[in-house]
Amino acid sequence: MNRKFMKISSLLLTIALTSTLMACGNKTTSTTKTASNQKITLKLWHIWTSDTDSNKQNVEAVIKEWNTANPSVQIEAEGTENEAYKTKIKTAISANEAPDIFVTWGAGFSQPFVDAGKLLPLDGYLNDGTKEKLLNGALTYLTYNKKVYGLPYANDIGIFYVNKELFDKNNIKIPATYDELLVAIKAFKAKGITPMAVGEKDKWPGMFYYDALALREGGAKLSNSALAKKSSFEDTAFVNASSKLSQLVDAGAFNSGALGLTRDESEVPFLQGKIPMYYNGSWLAGTIDQGKSVVKGKVVAMNFPSLSDGKGGADEVLGGAINGFVVNANTEHKAEAAKAVKFIAENISKKLYTTGAGIPTWKVDVDESKIAPLTKQISVIAKKSTGNVVWWDTYLSGADAEVHKDLVAQIFGKQITPANFAKQMQVINKK
Repeated sequence: MNRKFMKISSLLLTIALTSTLMACGNKTTSTTKTASNQKITLKLWHIWTSDTDSNKQNVEAVIKEWNTANPSVQIEAEGTENEAYKTKIKTAISANEAPDIFVTWGAGFSQPFVDAGKLLPLDGYLNDGTKEKLLNGALTYLTYNKKVYGLPYANDIGIFYVNKELFDKNNIKIPATYDELLVAIKAFKAKGITPMAVGEKDKWPGMFYYDALALREGGAKLSNSALAKKSSFEDTAFVNASSKLSQLVDAGAFNSGALGLTRDESEVPFLQGKIPMYYNGSWLAGTIDQGKSVVKGKVVAMNFPSLSDGKGGADEVLGGAINGFVVNANTEHKAEAAKAVKFIAENISKKLYTTGAGIPTWKVDVDESKIAPLTKQISVIAKKSTGNVVWWDTYLSGADAEVHKDLVAQIFGKQITPANFAKQMQVINKK
């Protein structure tokens, strides 16, 4: 056979094989797309893990409703405890392994995610009347550079829960002021009853107490100004707040071993009716009011005690519409994920309200006569609010938030003076 003919034949064969392989490849890609169109699975991460937590029950119910109504777009949910979740989501985002949809906190917590382009702007998906369904100001902490990056599901505020039955049985006055709080603490201690609950192993529960005292000392305007690096954390108000928290610790106000207890562990005695006072989020109302709760009907909701010498208003609150659902900018199913987030955020907001687990950020049409008394009390506190500052660890970003929680933990451990606390907090504002 002629060598030239052999070379031509070989070349033609190579071309033919290449064309065949390319055709097969294109066919496989097309099949994959067709298959994916048949059923999409969206991964969702949230922060509710306890079976007794009404929030977990609510999110599971809403996801079930979505999955039933959308057989071609299914949601798979996974819960991780609050503090562990914060680390988990930061790590996942850095590694580009975040799920399609996830819970986050607005303000400073999500700012790095936005700056890195990891969250999907939702504005283009909200022109279907969604914005009109939200209450005024609901999007404030999830809006960056005039773009909306998440949808809130609750207006979470700090609540001073008081077991009225324990106060009545022991003939102790429910405290409306800090001075009255000290009197109540002393009275319960004399009777062998732990006055207040806190789980400082998770750090944020103890932070709530400090942030509330700072709010009462200096007011929402000063706290927001310092967090925005426009005022100094060495202001007298912040030093005084540290002093008062130290005073509570020294008075034996909190459960023993607080530094080694998680939030869940620390609140068990309160939910058992053994501890009279507990400052935590409005979301706890659902757990207090659920059917099997031994403290149902015994607990009242109050704002944190006021200070006679403080500049903060008695009606100012810690918290706000800071929690929300967001969409991963790298999801392969942006439209489907955005649609799911709208459904989930709106319907969880309604369920949280009707089950007593939160104040809605969406306009909900419900029978108010069926709303639990404790939730109604919290709703009144939220409506009467004359100012607010969100949880400091969500306003501050990254390491700054951890510094704040660590310094508060040192107060509980009697490891820091009020002046040094304020000085080290101010280091944040000098960066």
